[in-house]
Amino acid sequence: MQNKGLVKLFAVLFGLVSIYQLSFTFKAKQIETAAEEAAISKIAETEEDYRAKRSIEETSYLEAIATDTVFNMGIAKFTYNEVKQKAMNLGLDLKGGISATLQISIKDILKGLANNTKDPVFNKALDDASEIQKNSQNTYLEDFFVAFEKIKGDTKLASPDIFYTKELDGEINGNMTDDEVKTIIATKIDESVISAFEVLRKRIDEFGVTQPTIQRIGTSGRILVELPGVKDKDRAISLLQSTAQLEFWDAYKGEQFFPFLAQANETLKDIVSPKTETAEVEPQDTEDADSAIDDLLGEAETDSTSVATTVNPIFDLIRGQGYQGGPIIAQFEAKDKELIESYLSMPQVRALLPAEQRYAKFVFGKAKKGSELLDLYALKGNRENQPQLNGAVVTDARNQFGATGNSEVSMQMNAKGAKIWEEMTGNAYAQGSQIAIVLDNVVYSAPGVTTGPIAGGSSSISGDFSLNEAIDLANVLRAGKLPASADIIQSEVVGPSLGQEAIDSGKMSFMIALALVLVWMLIYYGKAGGFADVAMALNILLIFGILSGLGAVLTLPGIAGIVLTIGMSVDANVLVFERIREELSKGKGQKEAIQDGFSNALSSILDANITTGLTALILFIFGTGPIKGFATTLIIGIGTSLFTAIFITRLLIDWYTNRGGKLEFSTGLTKNLFRDIRINFLSKRKVAYIISGTFIVVSLGSLFTNSLDQGVDFVGGRTYQVRFNHDISASEITGVLSSPEVFGSANAKIFGDANQVKITTKYKVEETSSDVDEEIRKTLYTALQPYFEGLSYEEFISDADTKTVGLLKTDKVSPTIADDIKQESFWAVLGSLIVVFLYILIRFKKWQYSLGAVTAVFHDVLIVLGVFSLTYKFMPFSMEIDQAFIAAILTVIGYSLNDTVVVFDRVREFFNEHTGWKFERVVDASLSSTLSRTLNTSLTTLVVLLAIFIFGGDSIRGFMFALIVGVIVGTYSSLFIATPVMYDTISKLEGKKKEEE
Repeated sequence: MQNKGLVKLFAVLFGLVSIYQLSFTFKAKQIETAAEEAAISKIAETEEDYRAKRSIEETSYLEAIATDTVFNMGIAKFTYNEVKQKAMNLGLDLKGGISATLQISIKDILKGLANNTKDPVFNKALDDASEIQKNSQNTYLEDFFVAFEKIKGDTKLASPDIFYTKELDGEINGNMTDDEVKTIIATKIDESVISAFEVLRKRIDEFGVTQPTIQRIGTSGRILVELPGVKDKDRAISLLQSTAQLEFWDAYKGEQFFPFLAQANETLKDIVSPKTETAEVEPQDTEDADSAIDDLLGEAETDSTSVATTVNPIFDLIRGQGYQGGPIIAQFEAKDKELIESYLSMPQVRALLPAEQRYAKFVFGKAKKGSELLDLYALKGNRENQPQLNGAVVTDARNQFGATGNSEVSMQMNAKGAKIWEEMTGNAYAQGSQIAIVLDNVVYSAPGVTTGPIAGGSSSISGDFSLNEAIDLANVLRAGKLPASADIIQSEVVGPSLGQEAIDSGKMSFMIALALVLVWMLIYYGKAGGFADVAMALNILLIFGILSGLGAVLTLPGIAGIVLTIGMSVDANVLVFERIREELSKGKGQKEAIQDGFSNALSSILDANITTGLTALILFIFGTGPIKGFATTLIIGIGTSLFTAIFITRLLIDWYTNRGGKLEFSTGLTKNLFRDIRINFLSKRKVAYIISGTFIVVSLGSLFTNSLDQGVDFVGGRTYQVRFNHDISASEITGVLSSPEVFGSANAKIFGDANQVKITTKYKVEETSSDVDEEIRKTLYTALQPYFEGLSYEEFISDADTKTVGLLKTDKVSPTIADDIKQESFWAVLGSLIVVFLYILIRFKKWQYSLGAVTAVFHDVLIVLGVFSLTYKFMPFSMEIDQAFIAAILTVIGYSLNDTVVVFDRVREFFNEHTGWKFERVVDASLSSTLSRTLNTSLTTLVVLLAIFIFGGDSIRGFMFALIVGVIVGTYSSLFIATPVMYDTISKLEGKKKEEE
């Protein structure tokens, strides 16, 4: 081997750099453990909100040392911020946290650009575009333009009723064509999405999460946010979705609307269909018997009696009232909010408002801690539905403690806002009224003004805030409002306890797989296997070092990718060692055999790894999240495996032999194993065709009749991973959740142990708001409560590090993004096949080689799909078809091609060496000579996969099962499908040429 000194230098440098990079990970973990212990020592579990307080304490500890030197390496010193930045990133499935894909509402942005026009053509095109989006791969804007073109008639985008507005004057004029306007609107949309991206980035920075990820996804208006380590998921989701639309409105006095409520109640009696069922009415507090609402209710009986539920559509739902002269009209239960809003928005009801109140806005207040009641307010609206003052004037916001010790948010306004605020507070003081502070259409507080006009632009928001709520509200106000609503269309929430379990299972599977491979290499190849083991250890160090250096995210599938790389990296050493054994059997000396063995194996090693690398690259391009992590580790692993197998193993072997050492490249058990094998594979190809054809027919039959168990990634919906403190019946849980009063339709499966289930439902799948998410979680808890032993709702959804029962993980995928994932998966598989077909065509110069390889791949994929279709109903683990399964399919493709290319490479070599042999003999000899390598690599890989399958955790068991089936089928197809198909097509073509001659 040439340039041994350079290889040694590179090996030492790469090793030292990897150790250097990984040292930051260990140091960061040490510091964070100290922060956690400090928080635990200060905040007892008996304190209220102790988890939130501990989180704040941990954050304060780390912020205090953020710029302090915490890592002294002699020649360099690093602060905690620098250490954390260089440490390895752990994915959600290992650390817990939240991953969310947010869809910025392009529809809302378009409405804003058109100044909320009432133009019927414009609004019809918006609605049509929303429908088209359900089955479209285009952006919303593209579909809007298509919908507009279909119905526009003589209407132009540049008309005064659409985009030729005061705000866009100077950029759009009435003489512009639709195509010209489209270009400008597309730019405006992009600017708005960038603005939303920056707002979210600022909020996340203020939130204090370590190593967050935020990135735009193409031009679709989608933004991917990953917050590993976040424990308060509801707080984080609220932070992401809040538009921070801050408004200040004058509020009416509550008693001014009592007569209106009475008239509305009477009118609704004739509109709302009476219900025949009865309901228990809880006793009401009657101390305020002289209140106006009680008068309107006619001092109804307060005993618990059975009454018709729609005698008084509004009054029967009232649960309290505000104080005399205050802004609260009445109080309702949170569950009745949407119903009351629908009543008050009816044209027949709004027509009852007096002329001076006809623009009144009815808005509910923020829920108070420990209460299910919401206050109803009436705000002084106007024809334009615009507030006197909005959040655009806020220049700063801070959380603080008010006079009573409660958390609140102070704000400072600019000069324009300060002037308007002084006028508003002056009028409120003169009239003895209140000003409602409204955030995202929720009244947070409605204070009165008791000291005269407020000058200087200072104000505050109070509203029974927790400390975290005040901090977050101040953060979102400082960051600014989103230009449009942001809906979470895909999300994954993983509890920290589940993440720790994943780390533990990942470590175990990694160590067991590594030990098995190391021992096997020693048993099979003796001392040479020991040198391969040393190279493999360096390989692992390099993989983790490069991952850390690149800032890549390590996920559970990523660990699986590393472990799989260990199994497949053996292949390069096996190829080399088998070729050396062949050269030794020819009578060559040790040094010459080693030289020729490495040289002859190089072509096969490169071809096999390049084909696998190409499929991994396709997976990296099309995959997201954990799948991209799997592809990343696989790509890095292929590169480091090549370096260590080709160069490091060679260095060690040459060092040993140059000192006079002797290597047999076998042991007493394996010396004559697979020696002088002569199998006529081609004579058995017809039997193989029949067997494979039968399997394929059965697979296709099952796919058409039994289909596949498609996960929410492909069909949309919500999944919940729930663990009980005793074994559970999945069918019983399915029955409970599928009842009409719960979800109507749901499916529960045992997931791992018998006390753990994975629940999937499409209930309200089209609705993606956080309110609906919370509603469904509460419904789930209520339905499952009898199966828990006194578990409260807070404990059910908590994010405690030591949590053992309750809700561990949630996933949500909207139908729109599910359709996109399905399309991307299809193109990923097709793209990998095309790329590999072209590569093999270029390398082997004959299309028959490509045809044989691709035929084998199709064969393998169909059988894997067939096995999943046939067995998913009774297998004791999840076999859902999701993004991870697509990763498995692409890996199977890569592995199958790896095997096939090694055989083809030997066919090409023998064909050039033995020109006098018949082609059939060349093929059979090639297959026989590579059999030892094929079985050795397959067995090693299978051992690794089985270790991950058994010890690697429930979440990747289906993924591993697909790979196990794929490796078995891929090994078979390289011998009995790919090569025979290549042989038959070449033989047929040559026979045709002879006939023509």
